[in-house]
Amino acid sequence: MSPLMSPEGLPLGWVQIWWAVLGLFVGSFLNVAIHRYGREGETISKPRRSRCPECKTTLTWKENIPLLSWTLQRGRCRSCGWSIPLRYPLVEGLTAVLWWLAASQWDPSQEWLREASLCGVRSVVLAGLVVATFVDFDCFEIPDGVSIGGMVLAPVASFLVPALHDHTRLALLFSPDQMPPATRLGALTACLAGMAAGGGILWAIGWVGSRLYGRDAMGFGDVKLLAAGGGIIGPGGVLWALMIASLVASLVGIGNLLRYAFLLRARVAARKRRQSLGRTLQVARVAGRYVPFGPYLALGIGIVLLYWKDVEGLLRYGLL
Repeated sequence: MSPLMSPEGLPLGWVQIWWAVLGLFVGSFLNVAIHRYGREGETISKPRRSRCPECKTTLTWKENIPLLSWTLQRGRCRSCGWSIPLRYPLVEGLTAVLWWLAASQWDPSQEWLREASLCGVRSVVLAGLVVATFVDFDCFEIPDGVSIGGMVLAPVASFLVPALHDHTRLALLFSPDQMPPATRLGALTACLAGMAAGGGILWAIGWVGSRLYGRDAMGFGDVKLLAAGGGIIGPGGVLWALMIASLVASLVGIGNLLRYAFLLRARVAARKRRQSLGRTLQVARVAGRYVPFGPYLALGIGIVLLYWKDVEGLLRYGLL
């Protein structure tokens, strides 16, 4: 069998393309979930049809084509001219890319059902992470539908698709010769251990932080999100995901602090006042404190989910 062919004889390139196209339309649905989250009187299914958030005009199918409609309309509503945020095509395009990456993990040497199941679970998880990311950026909150829903999905998916934990050492302890494939019992054990590790580590960090600083140091939504992710990537994956999230969040936090410091210095100079550098950095630190951690957790979980072996090898042998 050619390495570029799926077990059904379909070129994997076509599988990836069609899966990415499906991801585009899923991304359009995710935009609805992100926009309507927390808005009174609106849910994912209410109203049933998409409409302009500004003039409330129901959109036609021509105005709902992912990426294409936004491009042809030059980013504006055809009825009222409202400027459609760049986030809409960004979410659609990002979801398509993530689903393409999920399909690119297809191993043609394995059974078709196994690979299709893995691709489906990974895609659903990535879609949930996209929603969690953009809602957290907008509202500083992670939807329970994603975090708690993920905590329910993880054990079910692990039991039905034990191959999710073929990389998890704990799962392989229950497998013959401690080698893949993982058994259902092993996968479920690894899932529950990953949920406990993900939620437990962040809860402990939050508890210690609140005692040291006298305020909440970790949102409970982050705890639930990493618990849900841990159920899919296992306890070892949780550690790598948290390491990636912490590293990226730290770099972004430093950049954010420097940005605020630059703006403050420019403002002080414009007013012809004097302010010490220490005072500027202190004010910038307070101004830049409120950075959501959920998007970086989502990034870490997504990277480990798709590239566990690469991440483990890079961090273990390349950086440590």
